[in-house]
Amino acid sequence: MKKSFQNDELRAVFGAYDVNIKALEALCDVTVRTTPTGVEISGRNTELAELLLDKLAAAVRRGETVDADTVRRYFDILSDDPNGVENVTARPVCVNARGQNIYAKTVGQRRFVDAVNGNLLTFAIGPAGTGKTYLAVAMAAAAVKRGAVDRIILTRPAIEAGEKLGFLPGDLQMKVDPYLRPLYDALGDMFGGDYQKLIERGTVEVAPLAYMRGRTLSHAFIILDEAQNTTPEQMKMFLTRFGEGSRAIVTGDVTQMDLRGEPSGLIDAQNVLSDVDGIAFVRLSDRDVVRHGLVMRIVKAYDKYSEERSQRRNDARTNGKTE
Repeated sequence: MKKSFQNDELRAVFGAYDVNIKALEALCDVTVRTTPTGVEISGRNTELAELLLDKLAAAVRRGETVDADTVRRYFDILSDDPNGVENVTARPVCVNARGQNIYAKTVGQRRFVDAVNGNLLTFAIGPAGTGKTYLAVAMAAAAVKRGAVDRIILTRPAIEAGEKLGFLPGDLQMKVDPYLRPLYDALGDMFGGDYQKLIERGTVEVAPLAYMRGRTLSHAFIILDEAQNTTPEQMKMFLTRFGEGSRAIVTGDVTQMDLRGEPSGLIDAQNVLSDVDGIAFVRLSDRDVVRHGLVMRIVKAYDKYSEERSQRRNDARTNGKTE
């Protein structure tokens, strides 16, 4: 089976030292080699490999960077649905500060974007590396740029993940800034250096969750990040800040809670709000991890360990013992 590509396209698809094509060969159990007239594919899953090459070339033409993790994500999508890549990348989420289109990268991310577009309040729950915070900020930036909302409000609970706030230098704002850094990073990617001016003008507000109490947040795109570290009372307080013309996203990872013996407001919200109109819950998995492939393997390893530990506990209880 042969395919033809432009030279620049071919180099981008193959990657440095052919790292992308080696990943494709391993996934599809094929051999890919270049010929004077294009690319020749032989082996077990040649049709899937050909389709994957086509989709990777289309990604290059869209201006996306293709790497081995892109190959893995596209392989997962195409293995389930030959039209899946088009569905995922149907339309850009936002244009970043460099003029590049930001697209959903997985089926789960596409569900997340569609849920936000169709609901006033969306919960995105999933492991680290699934792009929850980044996509949320991208959608908020897009809403401000098209005039759908007047401002963006980004907040996180300032829970101490093993460190003590009191030992950090500076005033309260300086102490909580490290907890808000991922939000600043995403803002910088969407708005460039201008995001500092947006903060000064009040178009963007980044603050710890405690600062939300007593307010009504109208005509705003509101994001609560790391919501697994809220208590039920804090979650209720945040959700009841919702004002006219606003849209909200709540993100969190229930496997990374830093609460000390208290119930999580995110878990509580799933039980309380699952049947409320206008609210969507999107659950992301290790298949939606878009960071380095190692992150996906780490998430899978922890999930496997957790399942095995739960099974051992169940077996111990069945046998009248404790672990």
